[in-house]
Amino acid sequence: MYQIKTYNAIAAAGLAAFTADYGINRGQEPDAYMIRSIDFHGHDFPASLKVIARCGAGFNNIPLGQATKAGIAVFNTPGGNANAVKELVIAMMIATQRNLFAAVDWSAHAPAGADVTLRSEKQKNQFNGTELAGKKLAVLGLGHIGSLVANAAVDLGMLVTGYDPFLSVESAWQLSPQVQQAQTLQETVADADFITVHVPKTQETTGLIGAREIASFKPNAVLLNYSRLGIVDNQAVLQALDSGQIKHYCTDFSEAQILHKPGITITPHIGGSTKEGEANCARQAAQEIMAYLQTGSTLNSVNLPNVSAPFAGAARLTIIHQNIPNMLGQITSVIANFKLNIENLVNRARGQVAYTLVDLAALPAEQSQAVIAALKKIQLFTG
Repeated sequence: MYQIKTYNAIAAAGLAAFTADYGINRGQEPDAYMIRSIDFHGHDFPASLKVIARCGAGFNNIPLGQATKAGIAVFNTPGGNANAVKELVIAMMIATQRNLFAAVDWSAHAPAGADVTLRSEKQKNQFNGTELAGKKLAVLGLGHIGSLVANAAVDLGMLVTGYDPFLSVESAWQLSPQVQQAQTLQETVADADFITVHVPKTQETTGLIGAREIASFKPNAVLLNYSRLGIVDNQAVLQALDSGQIKHYCTDFSEAQILHKPGITITPHIGGSTKEGEANCARQAAQEIMAYLQTGSTLNSVNLPNVSAPFAGAARLTIIHQNIPNMLGQITSVIANFKLNIENLVNRARGQVAYTLVDLAALPAEQSQAVIAALKKIQLFTG
């Protein structure tokens, strides 16, 4: 029986997706972690651990290098809570455009017994807003969430421009033909009333929106960051709010320097926190764990190349290793030394990391542990 250890509150729908040969939080040697936001930096992974599935899109709470060298596949659940984030982004755009936060606060502080409706007839003009229809929206990142936001904005009558130099074929097919695609970030944001960010946090995207990019914004633009902390330079945002370059900043990620600042609305990391979104992500994570443990499939892995292949033999070996010369030769030599016949071999790389899947004609039970022990003697990672 495979053992699954969960961290954080995992939706019951996801745990129910596991078949009877999976135990949840029972054993002391877990085969898989199923997590949400727990930070694993500095964590010692047990030798039994083979896979981590993150119920959500972000995975910066997992030390990928450490996990990879330990032979652990890491997955996220792209698109699982995309609709939840999309709806919140649209809601925040409407709220800022219609001055809803200030209007509700004004009503909440009305004198006891006051008729807010009558009082507002004289004073409500101070909350007059504008409509989204006809406004321009720049969407940075057109993946699962960004494409949904772009399409919803088109349906609301907005003029939408998107920018994504890594746009996948899948996302391109999902994108409305009315979304104009720009060639540069500066071109995308130049005349936008709203700019919303939907890119993963990587070394390249950290600080993606800083002082130089904000200088390209239309004055009084509204900026939204429902992606990750650090993609937007908060110090640059504060300066832009003071100068009027930005009218309002909405984000799901708090930081001390932006707390209690006029023109900044912080939501407590609730972008994907709907019952539906959490259930979708948990079910997807469960399916990824089972597919990897049972077939070696790495679809949606964030640290390994995508590999999925039908079985071509009685037994299957999967090896995570460094992408260097002669590694494949060492692996096949070990198998040949046991006089085992290879029926199929798939080897793919993702940068410096490679993944090899080997189907064997047969692997007698008495040989399996010896073969695995011999493969483990190979120096799969250097340095």
